[in-house]
Amino acid sequence: MLDPSNANGSSVNAQAAINIRGLTKIYAGRAVFEKLDLDIGAGQAVAVIGSNGTGKSTLLRCLIGLTEPDGGTVQVLGQTVTGINRRTLTRIRSQVGFVFQKHNLVTRLSVLSNVVHGAQAQGPGPRNWLQCLATSDTRRRALDCLARVGLADRALQKAGSLSGGQSQRVAVARMLMQSPRLILADEPDASLDPQSGAEVMSLLRGICRDMGTTLIFVSHHMEHATGFADRIVGLSGGRVSLDKQAAGCDPARLRAFFSDATAEVSVLDQVA
Repeated sequence: MLDPSNANGSSVNAQAAINIRGLTKIYAGRAVFEKLDLDIGAGQAVAVIGSNGTGKSTLLRCLIGLTEPDGGTVQVLGQTVTGINRRTLTRIRSQVGFVFQKHNLVTRLSVLSNVVHGAQAQGPGPRNWLQCLATSDTRRRALDCLARVGLADRALQKAGSLSGGQSQRVAVARMLMQSPRLILADEPDASLDPQSGAEVMSLLRGICRDMGTTLIFVSHHMEHATGFADRIVGLSGGRVSLDKQAAGCDPARLRAFFSDATAEVSVLDQVA
């Protein structure tokens, strides 16, 4: 676990899954990030929190090149993702699973076909689009992924008939088809009822613990941040204002501080 007092130091941690140095991003003349530094160790589960507009989702997008920063460097799994060609970026992305707030399932297709789509990273084409065209090995892996999220019995059901929690679990199974080394989750619990949201977060945390995979998730739910993360990183004022072990943080104090969009002071000692 990184020491919160020096987690944003200038040296690059060679054992980190994520190395960010001097990250700067400007939208409409406003600096979302201004020379932000951050390391995240391999195998850590990290919650990224902050009030609206502090760049939580933008940070995840910068990690996989969906948003190009205006300055600084980003390394993911030891590979630079800033200023590289499309082919190299695609190769890096194939090692990163992304779970979105919107589940993005093809509702008219079966659950199994949706999970098969996750194999696109290993090779695009019709064989990784429909269950009836997929190889037997791909179908077997898809069923294994569905079993991991507890939905193997729904494999042939239309995705559009699922509940919200089931739909997000299918999205997790689809992501697992990549065998990712890093999982990014952008508010995966936001559109779900409290019980389903907790189940999805518990599922993601369990997967990362079992596989030794790094997990970075954005959440406005402070109980999820403290309950499912090893470490909490808080963003405000274009920088990291909190970097602390989750076990030392109180959800109520986190909620009170990050409800203030103007908060820009260090809270390392205020949230314990």
